[in-house]
Amino acid sequence: MTINFDRMIQREQTGSLKHDGRKGYFGKDDVIPLWVADMDFAAPEAVTQALISRAEHPVYGYTLYPDSMFEAMQSWFQQRHNWQIDRRSIVMCPGVVPSLYAVIQGLTKPGDKVIIQPPVYHPFFTTITKSERELVLNPLQLKDGVYQMDLVHFEQCAADGAKLLLLCSPHNPAGRVWQQDELESLLAIAAKYNVTIVSDEIHADLVYPNEQHIPLAAIAGDVSVVSTVSPSKSFNIPGLGLSAMVINDPEQRRLINGVFESWHISAANPFSISAFEAAYSSGAEWLDQLMIYLDETRNQVVDFVKNNVPAIKVMPSQGTYLLWIDCQELGLADDELRHFFINDAKVGMNPGVTFGEIGSGFMRMNIAAPRQVIMEACQRIADACKQR
Repeated sequence: MTINFDRMIQREQTGSLKHDGRKGYFGKDDVIPLWVADMDFAAPEAVTQALISRAEHPVYGYTLYPDSMFEAMQSWFQQRHNWQIDRRSIVMCPGVVPSLYAVIQGLTKPGDKVIIQPPVYHPFFTTITKSERELVLNPLQLKDGVYQMDLVHFEQCAADGAKLLLLCSPHNPAGRVWQQDELESLLAIAAKYNVTIVSDEIHADLVYPNEQHIPLAAIAGDVSVVSTVSPSKSFNIPGLGLSAMVINDPEQRRLINGVFESWHISAANPFSISAFEAAYSSGAEWLDQLMIYLDETRNQVVDFVKNNVPAIKVMPSQGTYLLWIDCQELGLADDELRHFFINDAKVGMNPGVTFGEIGSGFMRMNIAAPRQVIMEACQRIADACKQR
């Protein structure tokens, strides 16, 4: 490997939510921060150089999206995921969560039913409830230690009049990379009941060796699919706030664009555009090495916990840099579990219950940091468990 992911980078006093926000979230600042889903690694050098180059031009005015940016994105998904994206279907957005709001408000009406599959990324809940739509839960099922979709229940939800499904693919926090047969079964039900699937694929590039992400739109046929994508997680540039939607249906595109226009929000930031294009055009080698590094970290965490903390189980992860940890055998209520990790282990993670009630007794760990930091956190957890 030519990239040093073991390099320690001081992020305190940079306005980092993950680091400088610890005291506000955990009540203390001496916890190892393994919560917010960004990485403690330097972004690809090509991205940094693109930002420097743009900064050297001293005018930072209103900015158009260059053809080269779209071409970089299209080439990336064609080569990386065998997904051919029509330029006309791309809608640029100021982030994935705003995109979810725009889709819900553009394609549904107040009171309409929208399905999610908990445990799942917590803004999935609030984008629905704050938009005054009805939240419909189609919980994942844990079978033989692996989360699976409950397709029988999904069909019941669809038959009951749901308009949308928010799909997380790859799944946050469970780490599932959905297989083609699972996605095809989901699409068949959506087609039968005319359900639009909004596929959040922000973690599309973060899959481990021998796994393959399948873009839902690439196999959707006539099923209505809205895809959200971004280089933000893949290349550690979420603070630059630029994403894209792929919307093949022209009428849906018109409705969703109308929502953005009503907000008077432009995603066209000159620095975000430069980083977006540089990541997709020049970030492949960096990402390949990242996944090798994360794979080894994941394996070491799994082995360490298995051998040293038998009361805790790390769920199998096929993608993302997030690990879903089953702590139910500790016998602690969720508030006690949070207190234990913060005050006894001094490790700051996301409580599983924030991903839905089905996440009770779990924690989410972000392993995208130098390995010595992650293993120190694991040792702290082991020590704290032994002292209980």
